[in-house]
Amino acid sequence: MDKKNKRKHRNFCNVVFLFCFRNIFPSNLVAAAFQSYATGYKIVKNDVNTTNVTLEKVPVGTDVDGMNILGLIVFAMVFGVALRKLGEEGEILIKFFNSFNEATMVLVSWIMWYAPLGIMFLVAAKIVEMEDVGVLFASLGKYIACCVIGHAVHGLLILPLIYFVITRKNPYTFLLGLITALATAFGTSSSSATLPLMMKCVEENNGVSKHISRFILPIGATVNMDGAACFQCVAAVFIAQLNYIPLNFVQVITILVTATASSVGAAGIPAGGVLTLAIILEAVGLPTHDLSLILAVDWLVDRTCTVINVEGDAFGAGLLQYFADRTSKKEGVELTEVQLGEENVLLKPEHSPLMERPVELEVAGPRASEKESIM
Repeated sequence: MDKKNKRKHRNFCNVVFLFCFRNIFPSNLVAAAFQSYATGYKIVKNDVNTTNVTLEKVPVGTDVDGMNILGLIVFAMVFGVALRKLGEEGEILIKFFNSFNEATMVLVSWIMWYAPLGIMFLVAAKIVEMEDVGVLFASLGKYIACCVIGHAVHGLLILPLIYFVITRKNPYTFLLGLITALATAFGTSSSSATLPLMMKCVEENNGVSKHISRFILPIGATVNMDGAACFQCVAAVFIAQLNYIPLNFVQVITILVTATASSVGAAGIPAGGVLTLAIILEAVGLPTHDLSLILAVDWLVDRTCTVINVEGDAFGAGLLQYFADRTSKKEGVELTEVQLGEENVLLKPEHSPLMERPVELEVAGPRASEKESIM
């Protein structure tokens, strides 16, 4: 990798981490509900001489559409700790938020009855927008097949295998409890929209406690984007092959690292991964004008990405519940052993000679006094 590409990669990593750190502390909580902070680039002319004009990309921070879930989560955690510190005075507000959450769950269950009809019209609208379906699928068929097969392998083999190796439980039984949430993720193509239903499925069908699901799932909806990372790697390699640009080993590793880092900051909305794909292409020097081809079929690929993202979040919650249960069992066994040990100590008879000696003296005392009276 030459110095120019190294500098681009270093600047990209700095931008990604600063972007995440900036979103942790939103300046406006109301605006964070529908906007997040992102870094864009603006081309500026540098007039070195009258005859020599150079162009330079300058990073510019802007607010983009998309919920800042990371900042809202941090505020909710700090606010929850503050409510607990208040004690009885904070219980009123805690009950209000619990009731509001339960009412939202009921509304979501009502909406789900009409979801299949809405999903059908969403998919039909995307098909009508395409001018020549046959030619488009002929040119992008391998790309679509690679993405779908990769997501299927990751979602049906790798994630269940990790869950089975750690917990020794049937992972596909766990997946059966997520069918409704996964179908919603496929239809809406948004992990943020699927979040309330995912909480309900994980808690009611798979036995995950509310404390774990409502802490790990919102974080996973923002940070855990394994489906988007897989899609971005395949899309970058596809664009390189489309333009007959060979990729060396260092460039492939750069794509993997940048795709993983950029997926952390991707918004949980439809086509959110395509926006960060442009940054990955810039990092390895690939043209960005072919993003229109990715957008043409993103309505299908992004749905499988969302399914994998949601599934990974659910398995993470299940693993955390397993570790919590195992820790509680160990603590319960140790506490039982301590209690039994204390009972055994109390029930153990004492045979100390110090306790028997006064008895002998008491017995010998009257005999001695008898002898003295005889004498």
